[in-house]
Amino acid sequence: MPIADLVHPELGAYTSKVVMPDDFPEFWIETIAEARKAGGTVNIIKAETSLKAVETYDVTFPGFGGHPIKGWLILPTQREGRLPLVLQYIGYGGGRGLPHEQLHWAASGYAYFRMDTRGQGSVWSVGDTADPVGSTASFPGFMTRGILDRNDYYYRRLLSDCVRAIDALIELPFIDAERIAVCGDSQGGGMSIAVAGLDPRVTAVMADVPFLCDFPRAVQVAFREPYTEIVQFLAQHRDKKEKVFEVLTYFDCVNFARLTKAQALFSVAMMDEVCPPSTVYAAFNAYVGEKRMLEYDFNNHEGGQAHQERQQMAWLGGLFGVD
Repeated sequence: MPIADLVHPELGAYTSKVVMPDDFPEFWIETIAEARKAGGTVNIIKAETSLKAVETYDVTFPGFGGHPIKGWLILPTQREGRLPLVLQYIGYGGGRGLPHEQLHWAASGYAYFRMDTRGQGSVWSVGDTADPVGSTASFPGFMTRGILDRNDYYYRRLLSDCVRAIDALIELPFIDAERIAVCGDSQGGGMSIAVAGLDPRVTAVMADVPFLCDFPRAVQVAFREPYTEIVQFLAQHRDKKEKVFEVLTYFDCVNFARLTKAQALFSVAMMDEVCPPSTVYAAFNAYVGEKRMLEYDFNNHEGGQAHQERQQMAWLGGLFGVD
């Protein structure tokens, strides 16, 4: 598709109009404390695969509400000492998939964890984690589940799961808690930015074509779902606009970006119909840590794919001292 959003130099100068609520930090401190208070146990079972160069573990850890959250932990078979961790969050509609699908991080010498996404995992990759919490009236999908109350909103549970994954993984004897990277594309990219804002243990962020950024602009310029779920909801609930955008300020990655100092590698697709470039730059320009942006001029929401993964491996290897 042709470029239909801002271009340079406007992108570099773009500032989101999203305002951080005064109680934003307190809301999230209380939310994570609530998630941790629920308790629960971590279960790790070695998975039987035909892979020889890596070991695969089926992990279940307690997320928000103590709900069981799944993930694949993949380690290089030949390893010494504690390994830096790459924790990947998944794009919208996907799940953790199958253990042989993502091997390049473990093959490069990292401990790699691919966290399942509660309630998702039936659109483009398989998932194994339920979201047992119901919702008031919502448009099909996840964007409007509980959207009229910040305490009930779906992403409050999901982002808490992301932090609880770190809680579980750093207790393992082969994880280096001083070298934690989070990554993902689309929804997973947004979750990575959010978690870096919530958890100072994160030292590196790799956010590709990130979702959940600059909601007020996104619903105006995105051509495709998931942002359009919010549009469809408000097309029916005409009197809920102010409440919806009030709630979304607590989940907007523009606000999380203002809190983190972890080093970050972003990417943006300049013809992205799902996460338009201006929404990505809204988070990037607000990001207070050391940062770098890679642009893919002729790509839609697929972004850089393997080209970006190659850039990530070089960038993170230099940052974490992994040859």
